[in-house]
Amino acid sequence: MSSSEGSDKSRAITMALAVAVPCLGLHRFYVGKIGTGLLQLITIGGLGIWWIYDVVLVAAGSFRDIDGKRVKYWGEEDTRAKDKALSDEGVQEIMDELYALRNEMGELAERVDFAERLLTRGRDRELHEQNETTPV
Repeated sequence: MSSSEGSDKSRAITMALAVAVPCLGLHRFYVGKIGTGLLQLITIGGLGIWWIYDVVLVAAGSFRDIDGKRVKYWGEEDTRAKDKALSDEGVQEIMDELYALRNEMGELAERVDFAERLLTRGRDRELHEQNETTPV
């Protein structure tokens, strides 16, 4: 029943429900644990002890949903990034972006070299003009 992959439930919402409405077990209803949610509602969060335990688990990213998956991602961005990173398309997209970045860095290096040559040429011209105008 336990799985190492993350739940599709938001850790932020789970935490908000646990903290905003203490001891009612709404966070357990959210992750699909209806039975223990009812127990927590009836016992007022296990007289607060069970509720505190759940808040600590959610904060640490160790709270699990009904399928045994850890509620560890704070929002959709985290889950999309995880899914994208694990897919072949995600790897290819990252490689394409890296290649484009490498090309941009090469162009930037060429521009810096060009600017340095222009500055050096201007400085050399000024020195040459100064040497011609100074009497010996």
